[in-house]
Amino acid sequence: MQIQTCRAIVTGGASGLGEATIRTIVQNGGKAVIFDQSEENGLRLQNELGEAVLFLKADVTIDEDIQEAVSKAAAFMGGVNTVVNCAGIGIAEKVLGRNGVHNLSLFSKVIQVNLIGTFNVIRIAAEKMTSNKVNEQGERGVIINTASVAAYDGQIGQAAYSASKGGIVGMTLPIARELARYGIRVMTIAPGLFHTPMFDTLPQEAKDSLGNMVPFPSRLGFPSEYAQLVQSIIENPMLNGETIRLDGAIRMQPK
Repeated sequence: MQIQTCRAIVTGGASGLGEATIRTIVQNGGKAVIFDQSEENGLRLQNELGEAVLFLKADVTIDEDIQEAVSKAAAFMGGVNTVVNCAGIGIAEKVLGRNGVHNLSLFSKVIQVNLIGTFNVIRIAAEKMTSNKVNEQGERGVIINTASVAAYDGQIGQAAYSASKGGIVGMTLPIARELARYGIRVMTIAPGLFHTPMFDTLPQEAKDSLGNMVPFPSRLGFPSEYAQLVQSIIENPMLNGETIRLDGAIRMQPK
């Protein structure tokens, strides 16, 4: 699939990795719909990028929200053939901390947003994609999820986050195998340390320290580099059923 033919839904598309993905798709001639809860950021991006972009406020954990948003996205773009799941949250809490045991509701919330939310969008968008006409490669669509190196190298305090991202890695192959009959590919990217909005509150010294942990290049990743990999996945039909680490060879230490 060529990126200029993309009719893409990007969850968490109003900032960070999702925003960079939206920009890359639109700058290459595709269309995109932002699913996000931040109206301010979503509308800002929609207004900046023009008629190729639509913002829809949607909660990935709510069935009705995503059913309605996917239908609106398909109507706006004339179909949906690409999904990039970037929506997610993270917390840091030990199983046995100074203030007691891990809060169970927080653990459940991370799983609900990161893992169940990703699956919710996959299942609804995939159903919509099955009605697409196949392209010259026999494709009807591509779904790209976002995990994390924490799925493999989870640090102390990342039990919830690592579990949620590990779940995304784990479901990639079985869903790819199932959707192969429809010509729909499923891939996952596992980013390392990337300069996203959650790093904006850190002092430059802290950012530099984190970047220096990366073997090469010794810096935080740029969201545009994530979007570059998204484009490569979209355009290479042999990429299917796999998780790609995008991390500069970092392997996280226990803490």
